[in-house]
Amino acid sequence: MKNFEVSFNSPQCGWMSVGFKNGENEFNSTTANAPYNGVLAELLNTLIILASEKSVEKTVKWNRNPEEFDFVFTKSGETLRLEIIEYPTAEREMKSTVFTHQGNANEIVEAFYQTFSQLYEDRNTDEFEQNWRQPFPFAEFESLSKQIG
Repeated sequence: MKNFEVSFNSPQCGWMSVGFKNGENEFNSTTANAPYNGVLAELLNTLIILASEKSVEKTVKWNRNPEEFDFVFTKSGETLRLEIIEYPTAEREMKSTVFTHQGNANEIVEAFYQTFSQLYEDRNTDEFEQNWRQPFPFAEFESLSKQIG
């Protein structure tokens, strides 16, 4: 049963809408290309590690400005938990969990991969690099493709 969905919409002016949905929860937000330059490459590298390691915890930091997010991935065996934590400001003094999902690690990595595949396919039409103001992470995307292929 595939009950986890990831969506990254085409970037516009350095911003991108992201969404996560499962049977119980949904989280949608906009995210910024800065100050966490290279966040898409970092996310892809995290997915590569999650696809190959049996037990690992990785955190990817992203922001909406002024809000910040931690995407915390915790893998144990074949189970992967994603927890998205929101901080109201860059000071990170207060936090709240805004989304959680736990399921089969391969299915979760595949959901992210499908979203990145769509970004890759649409990159020229969407003028990805101009609109995201950063290059598309080709090497990392290719590595993930080989890892899960």
